Amino acid sequence: MSPTDPAAAAPSAVGPSTARPTVTGPPDARPTAVPSATAPSATGLSVAARAYRPALRAGVLIGPPLLRGPRTVHLVKHPVSGAAFEIGPREHFVISRLDGTRDFDDVVSEYAVGFHRRLPGEQWTRLLGLLGARGLLAGSPDPAPPEPSPARTGTFWKGTLRTVTDAHATTGRLHRLLRPLLRPWVQAPLAAAVLLMTVAVSAHPAAPLHGTVALLSRPLLLVPFCLFLWCSICLHELAHGVAARHYGGVVTEIGVRWRFPALTMYCAVDNYLFLPGLRAKLVIAAAGAYVNLVLLLPFGLWWALLGPADPDRGPLTGMLFVGIAQALSNLVPLPPLDGYRMLGHALGTANLAPETRAYLALRGRGRDAVAAYPRRARRLYTSYAVAAAALVLLAAAGTCAAVVLLLLR
Repeated sequence: MSPTDPAAAAPSAVGPSTARPTVTGPPDARPTAVPSATAPSATGLSVAARAYRPALRAGVLIGPPLLRGPRTVHLVKHPVSGAAFEIGPREHFVISRLDGTRDFDDVVSEYAVGFHRRLPGEQWTRLLGLLGARGLLAGSPDPAPPEPSPARTGTFWKGTLRTVTDAHATTGRLHRLLRPLLRPWVQAPLAAAVLLMTVAVSAHPAAPLHGTVALLSRPLLLVPFCLFLWCSICLHELAHGVAARHYGGVVTEIGVRWRFPALTMYCAVDNYLFLPGLRAKLVIAAAGAYVNLVLLLPFGLWWALLGPADPDRGPLTGMLFVGIAQALSNLVPLPPLDGYRMLGHALGTANLAPETRAYLALRGRGRDAVAAYPRRARRLYTSYAVAAAALVLLAAAGTCAAVVLLLLR
């Protein structure tokens, strides 16, 4: 999957109570010698500014809390321009209450209950200024929509080509067509059949190896099977898009990506980080691997009907083993695989691998260098570093063992 990940590039425009944006919100009146409706109060805000009841513009997206390095952040995204930036928990607390019914005093009261301290008037003004400058307040002028990305980028050796004009509409039509198949009473037996097939093929460890050797020795069967795998990978990407549409996500691009001589399809999913609940994110990320396994079910049925002595059973076992391995390998929690995204969603983290590398680099300088990291972050990044190293070593050892066994056959 190639989802657009705002967490990877969103600037941290507002840190926890440290932002200094340009003020474009409600202006403070200049103090006068005689108190008036616009004279500043002890908070530094005029009466008019205190009475102002700001509201976010319709469609602004605010994401759940994500651990990013030593900080907890929320993503905020403009509904028109698509620009995203990060805010801290305190700014999120304030922004989430801008519904047009609360003024400064209302927010201050709730803020004091949540954080056991008073919201400074200066911070209120600066936060509204930031939101106004970014066009996130109701009544702000619409910014210019983002320029469409070029249909083709890169060179002969490496690049992408957008193949669908309106990817969101295309996946919407696919979703409407496939919606009857997405119902639980259909998916439950399919999932059970996939699990049964996987267990049955893996029950005898030596059989997949012998079957793979038999498959490699039959080119007339190997070539169409490789073509099937390539088509399965293409449908893998479309499955991400259909799942995203099912849960209200936005699909921005469908195209092909090449790294000479390899050529694969990609499907870019946007806004999936803002979908409510963990289930939607996990299903979208896992949809591709699941579809790969479902596509193997006809081969699994054919395999189950063949007798142990049938000459076609060996190559068919190899086909099932290779197909299952290809699908399940996408669930390994290493970038850029789907399992990595699923782990990030489950842990509530952003950019898990890069932040782990950053943490380890700082940790090498001593404990004081990572003192700003909360205990959860230290444990999480250390655990992921150990687990990722173990997975890489295990994959390398398994690959070497498989190659040696195949050569010794």
